[in-house]
Amino acid sequence: MGSKKRLTNSGVLGWIERGGNALPHPASLFGILALTVLILSFVGYLFHWHAIHPSTGEDVQVINLFSKDGLHRILLDMVDNYTGFAPLGIVMVALLGIGVAESSGLIGAFIRLLVAKAPAQHLTFVIVLAGIISNIASDLGYVLIIPLGAIIFHSVGRHPIAGMAAAFAGVSGGFSANLLIGTIDPLLAGLSTEAARILDVDYYVLPTANYYFMVVSTVILSLAGTWVTHRFVEPKLGAYVGDVPQEKLEKLSGKEKKGIKWVTFLTIIISIIIGIGLIPENGILRGPDGTLFTSPILKGFIGVLFIIATILGIVYGLITGKFKNDADVVKGMVDNFKTLAAFLVLVFFAAQFVAYFKWSNLGLIIAIKGADVLQSLDMGLIPLVILFILLSGFINMFMGSASAKWAILGPVFIPMFMLLGYSPELSQVVYRIGDSVTNMISPMMSFFALIIVYFEKYDKQAGIGTLMSTMIPYSIVFFISWSLLLIVWILLNLPLGPGAGLYYP
Repeated sequence: MGSKKRLTNSGVLGWIERGGNALPHPASLFGILALTVLILSFVGYLFHWHAIHPSTGEDVQVINLFSKDGLHRILLDMVDNYTGFAPLGIVMVALLGIGVAESSGLIGAFIRLLVAKAPAQHLTFVIVLAGIISNIASDLGYVLIIPLGAIIFHSVGRHPIAGMAAAFAGVSGGFSANLLIGTIDPLLAGLSTEAARILDVDYYVLPTANYYFMVVSTVILSLAGTWVTHRFVEPKLGAYVGDVPQEKLEKLSGKEKKGIKWVTFLTIIISIIIGIGLIPENGILRGPDGTLFTSPILKGFIGVLFIIATILGIVYGLITGKFKNDADVVKGMVDNFKTLAAFLVLVFFAAQFVAYFKWSNLGLIIAIKGADVLQSLDMGLIPLVILFILLSGFINMFMGSASAKWAILGPVFIPMFMLLGYSPELSQVVYRIGDSVTNMISPMMSFFALIIVYFEKYDKQAGIGTLMSTMIPYSIVFFISWSLLLIVWILLNLPLGPGAGLYYP
């Protein structure tokens, strides 16, 4: 770490960091949590814990994983849990392409160019904004923007973990916001439509239902994330005294400038080719239903990232002389994969824990019971909105999938809001806020383990406590600022999106 001792939090955040870091290694902790779920599944089975599913009417009961069938499933699906864990394949495929781009020097050159062009006082805002916008490309932000934020901050003499935290806040805390329509919009809209038709068989929620609100949210959250970084995170971290070398920021050489020009030209060509495949109604890159929202470009963006990063990295490396042959390209992939060792171990235990939590129905029952409590309260719109945001955020600590949670909560809250005179689009936007603001402090968030590994790169003492204590200020400020924005929106009676008002007639 260096000769100096890094600064630590005082007060509540200091207690959280010290307590969290006193926990076992994250891999061990996920193993303990997995075992805890097994025990709770047995206890819940003995005491008949159950809940009624709001949309199907099914009596959901705790499944005992210590039963014969449960033990068989644990043994037989152990490997599939691991290899089928969503972030594993995403990270590995993305790092193959990023490894080529990084080893060619393209990413380093881009960083130097970015830092040279971006005003220093706006750098944090740009990183948070980039994190939010990256959500249109599925999980790109987790594998590219977050580590890039650390590198950029480090390159200008600021603490790399502060840059990483700012990017993480944008990518994860601002998950639902964007300047463009992302993959989450049509997914949630489809679930909202089905829930609304419990009362109104002709109701249809558009994918653009929350667009106006989310565009403004993007700006508000970028400003909030910038303020938290400057006000809380950087003062707490102090100066970086670790042993990770600083990215050099020399001016681009002639070959590097030539490489950047060719990469820019190729990027334009690739964009035109993708546009030709997407814009026509019968375009080859449109989805099976002929729409843009189910296009393989969006749904399979990690594959697109791999192809584009590899092509651009190879071209840049050949022009600058970094790559002499195919062996150099493969070496770049191999070198980048070495950074995954700790992540691969941790993911094994995290994958088992998530699988057991799902199999046992514990997560489902917690979600349903929480929804029942909130539904039983009789209150005005703004208190209801605030409590629904809090409930969604709380449930997000136990269930990672945004669509899975909305499939449970939507059939309860959308009809309830409609009966009270409020639109399904409003119910959906309230849920999206709560589901986003606790993403960055939720152990159930799929990439939580990867972020810990990122932190450990720059601070060998870092652990779950460091991550939690760093991100809690973002979570609190995002909750307050986003909730206030929604309250103002309600008071002004502004439309949430094209044709999407606040009230149900």
